[in-house]
Amino acid sequence: MKYFQKLKKYYQHNPEGYWFKRKLYGWGWTPVTWQGWVVTVGYVGLVLLFTLTVDTSSTMQDTMFTFLLPVTFLTITFFRIAYRKGEEPRWQWGVPDSLEEKRK
Repeated sequence: MKYFQKLKKYYQHNPEGYWFKRKLYGWGWTPVTWQGWVVTVGYVGLVLLFTLTVDTSSTMQDTMFTFLLPVTFLTITFFRIAYRKGEEPRWQWGVPDSLEEKRK
């Protein structure tokens, strides 16, 4: 089976309704529902918005309070949402055996 077909089947198999599923390789999550994608796009959009507050004339203190602090808060919030609305995180390398057996 081709890689992308395997990936698609893995992400579509979501009986628990998780917003985020484990990545197929490595540690972390990927959005698999519209809610997960909204949270992810919102996070990226807000981080990009906060990058506009930094310029060459910004002092370290300005950068700290207008960029680093808000982005740190956003990142912590994003990870908490992914943790609560996603599968339990763990290292994974390929399609889980239990899923592979169900498809045969």
